Amino acid sequence: MTFDLIIRNANLPDGSTGLDIGCRDGKIAAVERRLKADAGEEIDAGGKLVSPPFIDIHFHMDATLSLGNPRLNETGTLLEGIQLWSEKRPTLTHDDVADRALRYCDLAVAQGLLAVRSHVDVTASHMIGVEALLDVRERVKPYLDLQLVAFPQDGYFRRPEIAANLERALDMGVDVVGGIPHFERTMEDGRRSVTALCEIAAERGLPVDLHCDETDDPMSRHIETLAYETQRLGLQGRVAGSHLTSMHSMDNYYASKLLPLIAEAGIHCIPNPIANIVLQGRHDTYPKRRGMMRVPEMMALGINVAYGQDSVLDPWYSLGNADMLDVASMAVHVGHMTSLAAMRASFDAVTVNAAKAFGLDGYGLAPGCNADFVLLEARDPVEAIRLRPARLAVVRRGRVISRSAPRSARLDLAGRPGIVEPWLYAPKLPN
Repeated sequence: MTFDLIIRNANLPDGSTGLDIGCRDGKIAAVERRLKADAGEEIDAGGKLVSPPFIDIHFHMDATLSLGNPRLNETGTLLEGIQLWSEKRPTLTHDDVADRALRYCDLAVAQGLLAVRSHVDVTASHMIGVEALLDVRERVKPYLDLQLVAFPQDGYFRRPEIAANLERALDMGVDVVGGIPHFERTMEDGRRSVTALCEIAAERGLPVDLHCDETDDPMSRHIETLAYETQRLGLQGRVAGSHLTSMHSMDNYYASKLLPLIAEAGIHCIPNPIANIVLQGRHDTYPKRRGMMRVPEMMALGINVAYGQDSVLDPWYSLGNADMLDVASMAVHVGHMTSLAAMRASFDAVTVNAAKAFGLDGYGLAPGCNADFVLLEARDPVEAIRLRPARLAVVRRGRVISRSAPRSARLDLAGRPGIVEPWLYAPKLPN
């Protein structure tokens, strides 16, 4: 038996060790110990972790890598970021958006990030961002799955042309219906926008992903309406609530009612740990709220929680590097999710949970799945979050599309080892 690629002696995220992964014709054809076969290429994982690729379920690719243009966000607030984007929007060109997006996809691939859901602003009638990202979606299809959300950044009801723009974007081939109910002029307009957007999705057979309650206001409760409309329209499994930062400030009694409603509706919940803790709580003195939804409690109820990155080098966030393990690490810290089970759940939130929210076919490490995976210089998911290690090999459809050198340091210390390899230093953790 001959394969195109075999990864030997790999650890898997479920704790399995010493497995060989055989790939043929773009699919995983075998996962077993000591696979007796030849291959066009073999890679010895040497007891390191092979993971399905990372997924960013919430991003803004039309804005990425635009940091400083037209100026920097001096207050660090969400509202100044939106104002900066409104100043940038009239200057957008197709080439500018496409070039920045393609450069970002290069960075993503190098980090083992092979699927991105990007919101694209449909506020302006010129639709330059939509056209550019539709072009990018086709250009990156061989190596990255890009899903687009029609996002009315300034609100669905703010101006009459925005509703028409959103419909145009969907007609052009945008994949998902987006919205931002808390940014409408009134709570009532926000409620009406949730209803209208969910009805559009139901009529078109599309998913819904709303920026929802991205505020410190505990009375911003559009997620409750989203849960209701999901059930009324039979959209279970097709709806995502992104951000939900008001949940951080809600009364515990109300939250005890809300979370079961979200679970019952089958809504995917998408916190953006890095962006949320940076942008929220800016009006606080001390203590400062961090704006994260109640991730451990939601996971305990069986709600599918998937982490997004939101922004990299743009008007809202001046850092970032397309590393979803950085996002998972931030969630672990800010959510006090430091038990082994919670850290492993955070790894799932940037892999399998995100794939479920994305609706990604053929995802995983079982025979029959697409041969897409990442070889990490770490032994297990907890070490991967701790180290944010080198992506030694990134594989797409059975072909290595990115390679990185191992991380090591040479020491010149009397009586000590000459080389330090960080992945070898952690004690073995219990299963």
